Amino acid sequence: MKRSVEVAVIGAGHAGLNAVKEIRQATDDWVLINGGPLGTTCARIGCMPSKVAIHLADSFKARDRLDRYGIAGGDTLALDPSKALEHIRDLRDTFVDLVLANTTDEMDPEHLIDGYAEFIGPRRIRVGDDEIVAKAVVIATGARSVVPNHWQEAFGDRILTVDTLFDQETLPRSVAVIGLGPVGIEIGQALRRMGVSVTGIDHGQRASRLADPAINRAAIEILGREFPLWFGDEPEVEPCCEGLRVRAGQREVEVERLFVSLGRRPNLERLGLERLGVPITSRGAPRFDPETLKVGRHRVFVAGDATGGLATLQRASAQGRIAGYNATHRRLRRYQPGTPMWIVFSDPNIACVGASWNQLDERHLAVAERRFGPVGRTLIMGQNRGLLRVYADRRDGRLLGAAMIGPRCEHLAHLLAWGIESGLTVETASKMPFYHPVIEEALQEALIELQAELARSRWLHRLFRGWKRRSGQGVPAATRAARPAI
Repeated sequence: MKRSVEVAVIGAGHAGLNAVKEIRQATDDWVLINGGPLGTTCARIGCMPSKVAIHLADSFKARDRLDRYGIAGGDTLALDPSKALEHIRDLRDTFVDLVLANTTDEMDPEHLIDGYAEFIGPRRIRVGDDEIVAKAVVIATGARSVVPNHWQEAFGDRILTVDTLFDQETLPRSVAVIGLGPVGIEIGQALRRMGVSVTGIDHGQRASRLADPAINRAAIEILGREFPLWFGDEPEVEPCCEGLRVRAGQREVEVERLFVSLGRRPNLERLGLERLGVPITSRGAPRFDPETLKVGRHRVFVAGDATGGLATLQRASAQGRIAGYNATHRRLRRYQPGTPMWIVFSDPNIACVGASWNQLDERHLAVAERRFGPVGRTLIMGQNRGLLRVYADRRDGRLLGAAMIGPRCEHLAHLLAWGIESGLTVETASKMPFYHPVIEEALQEALIELQAELARSRWLHRLFRGWKRRSGQGVPAATRAARPAI
């Protein structure tokens, strides 16, 4: 069957569903093509089930503090891995049902097509035995976990990823987490708190991509109290009698399974993008305009995880809306990502907002840091490990960014991101109302320290300018020559 439509959207994740929302405001002549299970990455394997696992693990870990609070018997509590995983799946299925109920469940077969899409020309798409001719196309095919091919072939189901972890019937006794980015840190800690022996391994030197060296050191020290973290060596894996032997430099460990978190790669191989004459980057994504999301010279747009790079639901949703609008309008909108922010839901949280450390100009940089140790609320909670670092521009006092590891830093990250997005100066931010006792007092103290640092910088700058005037430095040569000798 051959059919013509105004717009074809490929992929029913967050980006694709948000593209459809925009498209429906302009036309009813569209199709949504989806191969594989419905339900977004966030709901099925990502943000939501992982946070269920983290909450469950943190709740079980809290038993360690019960004796300190005068509650006896905390150490006798036990976790049933099968029931824990069943609980995670139950909530995961609830999240998926909520997504489907408000989106694809309401679509008729005329609009929702089950199958994998393949370009057979710039405007022609094959789905099974059918051909769709579309005036515009939105590619929102998502991404999948990266696993080295030789590992996949050699070790098969002994490899776990976020795509497969929550479908297990029980937990392994031991795991090596390969890749200590945000996912590796979150899942590694959750598994350890649920009773799994965990070893974390990364060939780099940074935990969770942290560019700020002080926060990176603090993160490695704090997280390393719960399970070993090996940095700086490429892991080598081989089978052994009990499972797998993992070596990294001079260290080795035997484990039942690997949990691989080496990033995600766009699901684009099936599409046949070479028929559009589109070059593919090393990340596996097509080259595209990062503002209009347009691919090549055709009316093809890409959104969400299919673009490569750091995956977040907010980014996928925003790009989906832009791509959907641009697919139905001649005057293109531009994607403006706003203040960067990412949060790792480990315990304690890790977060970065605004400009990262390696993007800052040290000549004009002011930094204040505050430890969470003496903050009253964190002491009450028994969670007072961590460090906050806030960055500002010495020239105009604007907030530039921050990095942190500490209790409930997800909230501090949002406050700082809103302040940076609004163009707040340190002086203005430090005058904002704060309450007591709250974790936000750590931010208040950092802002006060930063304001004092900026005041010292201004005083030194004025002093230096005065010295230059008195000494004649910086004065035009003709003026210096006219001065009488002393």
